[in-house]
Amino acid sequence: MNPPQKLSFLEKAGYSGADAAANFVFMTMVLFQLNFYTDVFGLSAGAAAMILLWPRLWDAVADPIVGMLADRTNTRWGKFRPWIVFTAVPWCVIMIFAYTTPHLNDWAVGSLQHDSLLYRFITWLGAIDRDNLNLIIYAGITNTMLMTIYSMNNMPYAALGGVMTGDINERAKLNSFRFVAVNAAQFIVGGFTLPLVAKFAVQHANGGPVTVADKQYGWQVTMTIWAVLCLVLFIFTFATTKERIKPTTTEKSSPKQDFLDLLKNNPWKVMWCWTLVHFAILSFRGGALYNYYHHYVDKGAMFDAVKAFGLVAPEGTTGNGLLEWLGYVVHGDASAGNVADVFNSIVNMMGTGITIIVILISPALAQNFGKKTVAVAGFALATIGTFAFYFLSPTNVWGMLGITALISIAYAPTIPLTWAIFADVADYSELKTGRRFTGMVFATIGFALKSGLALGSAAFLWILEGMFNYDTKLPAAPEAIAGYRFTSGIVVGIMFAICTVLLIAYQLNKRATIEMAEELTARRLKATAA
Repeated sequence: MNPPQKLSFLEKAGYSGADAAANFVFMTMVLFQLNFYTDVFGLSAGAAAMILLWPRLWDAVADPIVGMLADRTNTRWGKFRPWIVFTAVPWCVIMIFAYTTPHLNDWAVGSLQHDSLLYRFITWLGAIDRDNLNLIIYAGITNTMLMTIYSMNNMPYAALGGVMTGDINERAKLNSFRFVAVNAAQFIVGGFTLPLVAKFAVQHANGGPVTVADKQYGWQVTMTIWAVLCLVLFIFTFATTKERIKPTTTEKSSPKQDFLDLLKNNPWKVMWCWTLVHFAILSFRGGALYNYYHHYVDKGAMFDAVKAFGLVAPEGTTGNGLLEWLGYVVHGDASAGNVADVFNSIVNMMGTGITIIVILISPALAQNFGKKTVAVAGFALATIGTFAFYFLSPTNVWGMLGITALISIAYAPTIPLTWAIFADVADYSELKTGRRFTGMVFATIGFALKSGLALGSAAFLWILEGMFNYDTKLPAAPEAIAGYRFTSGIVVGIMFAICTVLLIAYQLNKRATIEMAEELTARRLKATAA
């Protein structure tokens, strides 16, 4: 039997803090970074896209490197906790600089050697956006540094959950705490970042019209607040957690050997492919649904729904309430410019709220049915719900809300359980090889995650352009609207179905994980006694 490795409420809450902190960067990147670079930094779309793309690809490559280093870290605080605390201050400093707009003097590119690689690279950047060359270089450097420190902090954090306890039910509970905190952070970032930016911009304008410089100030102050909060959360995680799972052997191995052994791990292969597709869904679905609500759904129907929620006011009136301050009130009629924004926000907040609540019951579901069974059922139901989305008419907004709620209920329990499954994959490697390389497992999964996010965004544009003649200058063209409906329903449904099949193929069911945990516990007790 497993020795009791129960985690206290404080340790579970403490563990969740670092991932909540990470989402202040991650969700800002997903929701706002592109528009920050174009609207506040003043870069062209092409330059902004390049700055977003290649640091993220570097981030995917950096994860396995950090994983190998973390596996070989040995301190009195453990292998993974030191990475969280020692990257905390650099994280905060870089986070602030990444959202600070500098005032740089012109740099004479011509002073460089014309045959140098640096000159060629800079002039290529200049061809994209020559008027903002210095800002491009600054943004490229700070965003790359931000993605690097993100890997150095979040990859060891992900591995930490696998060594805090060997109890499979405690791991499920631990990840439930983690993803409640994650969704709370996402709710805060999505709901309060832009209002705070606007508030500080107005203050900086000092009664005058708000300029781009005022918005730049607003972003800097807001991100400073988020950065300080991140620092507190990282220290809280370090102070309240403990690494308990120790390798049963001190046998040395090379990173190459760790990776070769990982390639023999069939559960890892399945979960690597599943992660690639799963996170491609997140970025693909985000772009598809934004356009679905803004161009496919009938604005009159959305206006009636918003009115039913009490979020409509006569044109020309100004309220003093919180919702008015946050921009959640539609003034006038269905022609108001923020109807789709408000309805889309309602859908997002409803989905996030349901997810937070349902996540709390995932440990009980896992304990009764096993992580694999719950994950298969959740993704299968999400597949059906997503396909149903395709058949909704543009005016059926209540059907959209209902199906979104059902998908959230089905999908929510899978969020923490699949991360607990990754810890089981690390256990399986230890069972088969006698060595534990948790960092390598989570780093390679991280590579699949980052690659999936990049591929999902690109695939959405590729499908629209190749199948529906998509033109960014004509987003409301009939063919484009058909594309939004097809991608948000059929394509996302197919991707959910692929994830379901991969989870069915995953071989570590409830019985197998219990037997594996008991075998590893016996080995660890034997090694400790020896």
